Amino acid sequence: MEFSALEIASFLEGKIEGNPEVKVETLSKIEEGKAGSISFLANLKYENYLYSTGASIVIVSNGFVPKKEVTPTLIYVDDAYRSFTRLLNHANHLRSKRKGIEENSFINESAKVGKDVYVANFAYIDRDSEIGNDVMIFSNVHVGQNVKIGEGSIIHSGVRLYPDTVIGKNCIIHANTVIGADGFGFTPKEDGSFEKVPQIGNVIIGDNVEIGSSCTIDRATLGSTVIRSGVKLDNQIQIAHNVEISENTVIASQTGIAGSTKIGRNCIIGGQVGIIGHLKIGDFVQIQAQSGVNSNLADGAKVYGSPAMNAADFRKSYVYFRNFPEIVRKLEELEKEIKQTIKE
Repeated sequence: MEFSALEIASFLEGKIEGNPEVKVETLSKIEEGKAGSISFLANLKYENYLYSTGASIVIVSNGFVPKKEVTPTLIYVDDAYRSFTRLLNHANHLRSKRKGIEENSFINESAKVGKDVYVANFAYIDRDSEIGNDVMIFSNVHVGQNVKIGEGSIIHSGVRLYPDTVIGKNCIIHANTVIGADGFGFTPKEDGSFEKVPQIGNVIIGDNVEIGSSCTIDRATLGSTVIRSGVKLDNQIQIAHNVEISENTVIASQTGIAGSTKIGRNCIIGGQVGIIGHLKIGDFVQIQAQSGVNSNLADGAKVYGSPAMNAADFRKSYVYFRNFPEIVRKLEELEKEIKQTIKE
């Protein structure tokens, strides 16, 4: 699809300097720009490419003044990087947008399907489910009974949504993720075996949530496992029953969160973090990769290690960890000298 500088500037609420009628059909890095492409300049160390790029349009931040004459049409915006990201998302949405129900899909007659929905071949939508407007459901997706998917959400191939799951608006769920499977609930019996505890709750996911591929989010034992609006989850994350994750928290790959833990808003959690159950993690907490968290964390805490401790203290301690064998050797030598002195 082609777009003029005028159309792009209108979308980004920017100001044009140059030819408003020039058109582009693709996006590019500024150093690789060719005619018919649009790029951006956010980091001034790339400024020299602006004077040699073949891109037809370049997005720049307000206040930028070129040192030389430029060939591309410039679009001035508040933040060039954010505006280009917004443009990328818009272009990606237009490119991937599909409509229609493919013939080898199955939709139960009791399900409610909104306008401009796409359901691919071999997708299955069970009874009493509700699919909002502009939702896209790709092949081999299973939507269980009484599932609700909000407007504009995208469900990629192989996703499994167990019964009673609720997905908000404009969510993206990537391939092979499972949402709403039973939580890991078993009670020991006198003979040493385990009896399953029924998991009769559900999973509720807010708006604008993105969940990576091959994640598992378990349904609650009672009540709901809750992922609130704006949360971003990387690939291969395990979230156990009755966990709650508040707004705009981001979690990197291979993290595991045990049951009933509550995580605050705007937290940043690194990869391969383990968090035990029934904890309260405050707002704006940062947990570095491979940390093991076994106690509550206050708002704004920054922790590292296993068991996790204050990140600054951990880094100081790590100097001693590395030199620990040498420290022990010196202590042993000192002990010998003291004993020898006492004998004398």
